[in-house]
Amino acid sequence: MKKTSLFCLALGLSAALCACGSAATETTPVPETDSAVVATESNDTTGTENAAAETESVVTEDAVPTSYLTGLECTEEEREQRPMAVMLNNIKAGTPQAGIGQASVIYEAPMEGADVTRLMPLFENWQNLDTIGYIRSSRDYFVYSALEFDAIYAHFGQATPYVGDLLNSDLVDNISGAVAGIDRPASKAFMRTDKRKAPHNVYTTGEALAEAAEKFEYSLTYHDTHKQKFAFAPLGEKADYPDNDTVVLMYPGGEKTGVGNGYSNVQAYFEYNDEDGKYYRYQYGDKHIDETTGEQLAVDNVIFQYCHGEFRDSKGYMAFDMHGGWEPGADLTNYKVQVFTGGKMVEGTWSRYSDTDPALYVDADGNPIRLNRGKTWVCLIWNEHADDVVLK
Repeated sequence: MKKTSLFCLALGLSAALCACGSAATETTPVPETDSAVVATESNDTTGTENAAAETESVVTEDAVPTSYLTGLECTEEEREQRPMAVMLNNIKAGTPQAGIGQASVIYEAPMEGADVTRLMPLFENWQNLDTIGYIRSSRDYFVYSALEFDAIYAHFGQATPYVGDLLNSDLVDNISGAVAGIDRPASKAFMRTDKRKAPHNVYTTGEALAEAAEKFEYSLTYHDTHKQKFAFAPLGEKADYPDNDTVVLMYPGGEKTGVGNGYSNVQAYFEYNDEDGKYYRYQYGDKHIDETTGEQLAVDNVIFQYCHGEFRDSKGYMAFDMHGGWEPGADLTNYKVQVFTGGKMVEGTWSRYSDTDPALYVDADGNPIRLNRGKTWVCLIWNEHADDVVLK
C-alpha cells in the first residue's frame, strides 16, 4: 500500500477543510489517456491531528467469519479480501447502472454545482462480476471514502486539478482510465458498449479489474492498517431502538426539485418496508433498479453523514470535510450523523482523524451505533443543505 499524508484543499479553501453483465454487447477498448483531463496541481497532504480523540476500530466479535462490510457470514478467505470501489454515473442518461445491486455498501454525494449525485458502490467478491457500469470520473471525497474500507479504487477520468496528486500518492491503490498525469494508467480495464452514447457507456468487469490489480501488484487482502468501520448487532439479533423515532421515508435532498443540493434533482428517496426490514431506493420518479437484474435496489441501513462543504471554483467543483470529529462543547450540527435501521432513526456524531481510519458513528452517549447486518447506503450531505432533508 502506498503511504502519504492527508490531501489538502487548494484554490482558496481553508486548510482545515480536507476534501474534504448482460448490458454490454459490442464493445471497444478505451484509449489509454484522455487529453481533456490533466492533473496539474501539487498538494501538501497533512492530516488533521487530535491526540485526545483517536479513531479506534469498531470490533464485532463473532464466532464465525463475517464480512467487514455487511456483517453477514462468509468464509475466512472472503472476509480478508479487499473490496473494489467503483465510480458510477448517476445522471439520468447514465442510469440504470449495471451490477450495482451486487454492492455491499454504496456511497452517494453531489457533483459539480450540486446539480446531481454520483455513486460509489463497494463490491466484495468482485473478481467474478460480469458487468459494472457505467463508470465516470473521480472526486477526492469519494477516494477518501474508499480509503475507509481499504478498498481498491476504480474510476474513468478525474476532476482536474483536485485529485491527481492523491491518486498518485502511495495512499491509494487505483485503477484509472482515461487520465493523463496518472502514474499507473489502466485504461485497458475499461470498455465501451454501443448500447449507450458516450460518456455514459463505459463499463468494466471483475476479470478486467483483477488483471489491472495484478499488473500493479496490489494486495488483494486487507493491509495491517485496515480497521472495521461498522458496528453490527450481535449475530442472530436485530439492532433494536424501540424508544427512537420511527422514520419510514427519507429524502436526502427534500421533496422539491431544483433546490441545488444534488439530491433534489435526482429526486432521491428511501422508503422503509417493515415486512422485510429493508429500505427501497427511488430516484427520477421511479424505482432505482439494477440494469442487469431489473430488481430495485434495497439496503438494510441508510446513513446521512453531514459535513461542511464549499465550492472550489467557478466550475462548481465541490469540497467535503472528510476528517475531524465532534468534540464536547462544539456545535452539534458539525459532524452530525443520522442512522436509519429497522425503521428507526439514531442520531449521533462521526469522527475520523486519519486517512486510513474509517469515520466511526456514535450516539449521544458516545456508544457505537449498531447497524442491522446487511447492505448499507451512505449519503454525504453538506451541513449547509441539512435543512433541505425531509424525514417522515
